[in-house]
Amino acid sequence: MLISNLMAARAQMALSLGFHIIFAEIGIAMPLLMVLAEWRWRRTGDAIYLQLARRWAKGTAILFAVGAVSGTVLSFELGLLWPSFMQLAGPVIGIPFALEGFAFFTEAIFLGVYLYGWDRVSSRAHMLAGLIVAVSGAASALFVVIVNAWMNTPAGVTVDGGRFIAIDPLAAMRNPSTFQQVVHMLLAAYASTGLAVAGIHAAVLLQQRGAHVLRRGAEPLGPRTSGAFHRHAMTVALTIGIPAALLQPISGDGSARAVARWQPVKLAAMESLVETQRGAPLHLVGLEIPRALSLLAFRDPDAEVRGLSAFQRDEWPPVAPVHVAFQVMVILGTLMALVCTWAALTLLRGREIADRRGLLGALALLTPAGFIATEAGWVVTEVGRQPWIIGGIMRTADAVTPMPGLAVPMIVFTLIYVGLAAVVAISIAWLVRETT
Repeated sequence: MLISNLMAARAQMALSLGFHIIFAEIGIAMPLLMVLAEWRWRRTGDAIYLQLARRWAKGTAILFAVGAVSGTVLSFELGLLWPSFMQLAGPVIGIPFALEGFAFFTEAIFLGVYLYGWDRVSSRAHMLAGLIVAVSGAASALFVVIVNAWMNTPAGVTVDGGRFIAIDPLAAMRNPSTFQQVVHMLLAAYASTGLAVAGIHAAVLLQQRGAHVLRRGAEPLGPRTSGAFHRHAMTVALTIGIPAALLQPISGDGSARAVARWQPVKLAAMESLVETQRGAPLHLVGLEIPRALSLLAFRDPDAEVRGLSAFQRDEWPPVAPVHVAFQVMVILGTLMALVCTWAALTLLRGREIADRRGLLGALALLTPAGFIATEAGWVVTEVGRQPWIIGGIMRTADAVTPMPGLAVPMIVFTLIYVGLAAVVAISIAWLVRETT
């Protein structure tokens, strides 16, 4: 066989999760954007904000539908590809998954109210429906991330002979990784979506300014004469994108310290650290920062950081992809924070972001950065946990289904996801073109 059943199952799961996580992030943040736009319309009377709220609601509906489909596929894959895992972990993860389902249905119901209730319910009820969509979207992500956090640092269970003989589901939900992973994921959603939306509108503003100069041989248009729709949209998007991107490095620092304490072999793989060291350096894009890893991980520049050699070889995760993904995540997260600092300082000085060509260009270039960083972060989280599906309790190889021929559904699902991605891209491009 060219690919083992285990690798085919892992690849299919990775593809499904990698596809779904983008729509999950957008599903968390876009409802907040549409509510903010409606709130500004009701406060200022500016019809552009109403147009934004309606347009973003349409986009949210499209992306919610695709996210619902891909999320449903993931739930089936857990049972079909990893039956031993579900048999063992089902009593533990059942509660958070049930709560996630409740949050999902709440989001779906109130999204319908929001979409079709503009002229049918009061303004207060309509805004409330939008807020419920935003909160339930975040809650849905929270419960899923709790499950993943438990898989990384299991708690609330007593193991005997490979079986759980005592289970405390609430203690499992409060496992050591829960807080850091939930905060990091929610901030990633708001930062990624906020900067992606801002970047799209920044690119359109740049295009409009360039076309004006070529057409008239004039200076770029001023703040009140060009692209009002895109200026408003970029401002609303940055309202959530800037604070989330600035807070994300702080959250990342907390996550790194949690990994250092509870998953030291993952930390070693993230830094590709083979030998145990005191005063371990941090490597970033070929640069070595002395003692930085010890300082960041343990708040002590002389702290000992265990290398891969301190662990059995069969407990090492695949080092190269974890290390590269960690570097990508840190670099992109840093760039997003720097550009958002630039944008925040511009606003604090009372200047228009839309009049700063360089800043517009930076925002446009960073459009996909948050989503790429998120994918890289999930590689660190999931691949870095290997060879365990439940850290220290069950190996991934012991959880996979014995059914042969898993390469076939992996290929089929790959083609399906490519098709879905094309449909979504065309639909969103059509919505954007309506306003250019």
